Amino acid sequence: MNKTIDINCDLGEGGKFDADIMPLVSSCNIACGGHFGDKTSVDKAVSLAKTYHVNVGAHPSYPDFENFGRKSMDLSPDELKNHLHQQIDLIEESCKDFGVKLHHIKPHGALYNDMRKSQNIADLILNVVTERNSDLILFTPPYIKFSSKIPECITLWMEGFADRAYQNDLSLVSRKENGAVLNDPDLISKRVLSMINNQEVLSLSGEIINHQFDTICVHSDTANALKILEILRANLTQNGIKIGGNYES
Repeated sequence: MNKTIDINCDLGEGGKFDADIMPLVSSCNIACGGHFGDKTSVDKAVSLAKTYHVNVGAHPSYPDFENFGRKSMDLSPDELKNHLHQQIDLIEESCKDFGVKLHHIKPHGALYNDMRKSQNIADLILNVVTERNSDLILFTPPYIKFSSKIPECITLWMEGFADRAYQNDLSLVSRKENGAVLNDPDLISKRVLSMINNQEVLSLSGEIINHQFDTICVHSDTANALKILEILRANLTQNGIKIGGNYES
C-alpha cells in the first residue's frame, strides 16, 4: 500500500515564490502578524491555498518583526496568550472570508524551539489551541512534553525538517552554526525518503536517530526552496509516496 506524507511550508512571509511553491505542498503555515504579515498578505496566502487545495495553518510567533521571530521574548503568560490569539484570529477571519477551514497551528521560530525547551511554553501553546473551540492539529517538534492530557479536539502532528540539521537529541542545530541549513535538493530528497521509509534521520554528528514524523517541512526562505520541493515531490511520487494532508474546505 502506498504511503502518504504531509509536506508543509512556511508561506506568507514576503517571499517571491509563494505562488510557485503552493501547488507543491499539502499544508502551508501562514505568517499572521507576529514575525511577519498583515491582512493583505494573509488574504493572499489563504486565497492561494484555496486555489490549490492546500491545508491552511496559522504560523504565530513572538511579536517580533525586528528579528523575524527568531529571538525568545520574556512576556507574561497572559500577554503571550493574547498575542497568539490575535494572530490566529487574523488567519481565522481570512479563512471565513474565503470559505476554507483552519486546519492546524504551527508555532514559528524561537517560540517553536521554546515549546520544546519549556513545558510552561508548551502548555501555554496547547491552551491557546484548545481555547479556539474547534478541532485543530498542532504541529510540534519531537519529544514535546505537556503537563496535562491532550484534549480530544486536538491532534498532534510530529514535524520533521527536510532542510534543517539536527542534534543527537533531535533539537535543531542553531542557524548560527555551519551546516545548520541544508539546500542540496538531491541530498534533501534522500534524507526525506529515509525519514519516511525508515523513520530515520541523520544528525549533524553522523548519528542515526529513529523517529516517526507526520509532516515534513521545507522552509520557503531556504536557498533553492522551489527546486528542493520540485525534486522532492518528483522523487516521492516515483517511490510510491503520496503527498497529502487530509484537505478540508
